[in-house]
Amino acid sequence: MGHMEERINLDSDEETPFSSSPNAGKVHPLHFEKLHLAQRIDVGNSWIHKQSWIRPFRSIHIVLMTAKINILLPFGPLAILLHYLTGKHVLVFFLSMLGITPLAERLGYATEQLAFYTGPTVGGLLNATFGNATELIISIYALKNGMIRIVQQSLLGSILSNMLLVLGCSFFTGGIVHYKKVQVFNEAAALVNSGLLLMAVMGIMFPAVLHFTHTEAHFGKSELALSRFSSCVMLVAYASYIFFQLKHQPHLNCNANEEGVSEEDSEEEEVPEITQWEAIGWLAVLTLWVSVLSGYLVDAIEGASDALNIPVAFISVILLPIVGNAAEHASAIMFAVKDKLDITLGVAIGSSTQISMFMIPFCVVVGWLMGKPMDLNFQLFETATLFIAVLVVTFMLQEGKSNYLKGLMLILCYLIVAASFFVHVDPSNDDD
Repeated sequence: MGHMEERINLDSDEETPFSSSPNAGKVHPLHFEKLHLAQRIDVGNSWIHKQSWIRPFRSIHIVLMTAKINILLPFGPLAILLHYLTGKHVLVFFLSMLGITPLAERLGYATEQLAFYTGPTVGGLLNATFGNATELIISIYALKNGMIRIVQQSLLGSILSNMLLVLGCSFFTGGIVHYKKVQVFNEAAALVNSGLLLMAVMGIMFPAVLHFTHTEAHFGKSELALSRFSSCVMLVAYASYIFFQLKHQPHLNCNANEEGVSEEDSEEEEVPEITQWEAIGWLAVLTLWVSVLSGYLVDAIEGASDALNIPVAFISVILLPIVGNAAEHASAIMFAVKDKLDITLGVAIGSSTQISMFMIPFCVVVGWLMGKPMDLNFQLFETATLFIAVLVVTFMLQEGKSNYLKGLMLILCYLIVAASFFVHVDPSNDDD
């Protein structure tokens, strides 16, 4: 018995630590839950840590690797390298143009990605701001260097390129693909843009007429003062147009989507591929890189003109806009092939409206702040070219229908314009 009692006492002694609490003899289930939860939190934190490292590389892959046009990106650094090693303006000019082309397309992509997070109103303003960011950066850099004629001619060339070449190629390809039917678009929206283009022509024409008729009240001052006043009025008009379009008449923007969305498109909902802050970061990086390359491009223009024996006017009006509008060319044609002409017109005519009513007056105001005599006197030849081009496009858009013949006529008109500037000698130096 003594042996049994001693054994019981030992057992009771072994159980003493557990019997000190009311729940002696078992561990509470919450203890295991806490352990399991802690393990899951550790795993989650490690996953988040990995994602924070992987995410930037994924963003770089999406922005820089997925688009085929990015194969041209190495030409930018190569242009800078050749600028310092050889100093050959022709090579630097063409390589800079090739290097800027994918940057312009990627700027549009980053703007579209950011528009997913900002909503349609701010997204529309972002598209209006960054849609022609390449041309604006080139223009401001040239304006800073006092190359006012290059600024005027490059912006004029962007308008002509969008109105005649981009719209013409879109109508032509869309008409060929859909030759069995008539393609239609929103006539009201097109006429609103045509009216704004005519207003821009009026603002550009009066300073030129005032100059060439020698009817200035104060010679050399009235023309510049009128240009600055007209520029402010045009900026107010464009801001009113943006506000009216986004706030009071959203159906002008939505008609194309409501009519053109097919069953296949409705099944595919677009989602953002990069985050909001990544899009903002890429906009800053791409804008900075475009501004760097624009400097080398503008510096090489005159040297390339002398080496190739090509007028600076032809380079400014024809070659530079083709680079800046390369992404718009591709997207406008793509939408025309998909029978979404309202979006095509928004890209081509909308971009022309933006350049004429916003970018040109904005450059005049920026030149005013810089102390540069940037005005709206584009000289007689350029002003007449713009006026005739706007009239031709306005007549083409009146019916609200398009076909390949209209597209071909616009392309041929652009060829005439290009040939005219190839043999045109800018008389501005003689006038000055």
